[in-house]
Amino acid sequence: MVLLVIICLFALALAVYFIPAVKNRVDWNWYQLKSEIFYFFNPPGEDSFTPGQQAQIAEIVQMSQTAVALAATDTPEPTITPTNYTSPTPTQTPSPTPTATAIPDSVRLEGVVYEIQGFNNCGPASLSMALSYWGWEGNQYDTAAWLKPNSLDRNVMPYEMVDFIEEETDLDVILRYGGELEMIKKFIAAGYPVLIEKGYEVADVGWMGHYGVVTGYDDQQSQLIFQDSHANNGQNLAYSYEKTEKYWKEFNYVYLVIYPPDRENEIISLLGPYYDENFNLQYAAQKALEQTESTSVRDKFFAWYSYGSNLVLLNDYYGAAAAYSTAYSILFDEYEGYNPYWRITWYQTGPYFAYYYSGYYQDVIDLANDTLSNSFEPAIEETWVWRGRAKAELGDKEGAIEDFQTALYWHPGWDVAEDELLEALEVTP
Repeated sequence: MVLLVIICLFALALAVYFIPAVKNRVDWNWYQLKSEIFYFFNPPGEDSFTPGQQAQIAEIVQMSQTAVALAATDTPEPTITPTNYTSPTPTQTPSPTPTATAIPDSVRLEGVVYEIQGFNNCGPASLSMALSYWGWEGNQYDTAAWLKPNSLDRNVMPYEMVDFIEEETDLDVILRYGGELEMIKKFIAAGYPVLIEKGYEVADVGWMGHYGVVTGYDDQQSQLIFQDSHANNGQNLAYSYEKTEKYWKEFNYVYLVIYPPDRENEIISLLGPYYDENFNLQYAAQKALEQTESTSVRDKFFAWYSYGSNLVLLNDYYGAAAAYSTAYSILFDEYEGYNPYWRITWYQTGPYFAYYYSGYYQDVIDLANDTLSNSFEPAIEETWVWRGRAKAELGDKEGAIEDFQTALYWHPGWDVAEDELLEALEVTP
């Protein structure tokens, strides 16, 4: 009889556990407990990454500053003619110096289906909310199944969201950098929510990345309205323009706008010259470079980091390596080896590109080791792949194979890791 009662209680507890709201809370609390124990014995950021080519930094930085930097009086011109759309009428043609169009003092869009994120599900929840505005009927678990088959995967990259939208929906999307608050407001006023990634800080946890869907603004209150999947009372959450600016700059002012294909001309008109990707990246690079003059250590670090990220996208890997090295050196000098932003390579992997394509393979490995050692659960597939690539270049084939296979453990079916195994190393995934 006692045994039967125990079995029934166990079955009841199991049934209650699998109620989504209960499971999310239990999983989160259990994960938090394990991570707190891990970080108590392994304080993160204590042994900060230092790039190996320190002696070359001054010379390389000078080169990188002139690589794509624009003269103060220059206005960059679009360098490509998009071919995948019907040309707008002459009055809609993007101009390098667009005339500001008056927009209302405040706008609030309705129609986004709000979701509180499940465990470790910020990206999928934010994407499903942004899609819901356009009538998409899935939820965060539908997006998560495609974006991060392993629920512990640390981050969903913006390009992964782009891939999901293009491959799994009938909608289109634009991804740009160096955004401005006025650009967000223009899109909101025209009826388009804007998805951004920004810095985020939690007491006793530290700095991390977080997505948010902007659905409104109010100039009188100097506020943006966010649909925030993580925050308490995150539906229609007001963020000041100042707070948004502070944290958005830490992610290179990245933004995504989803839209129906038949409204592409309107997107082109709203973006103006920033529809041209090369123009946009040059603008974002100059914006970041100007911000490196800040007196704040935090702002200088993120400005140099963003400058490097834009140079990577412009294929200036050597200049990007110099920019990232400067960013890390600023932290190392200021905090005597401690890095308070040790999670940054969970979200922004530009340094791997820069160091790898500049031939600094050991720096790739050292940065990857630093990233992995600081993570309680090293579910960072991009880092495993980059370390594997660097190991392969240095002749460590077995180590490379192991890293690519680990990447596939954290992101099952990921074609990048599978291609590395199959094509580069001739190993079946």
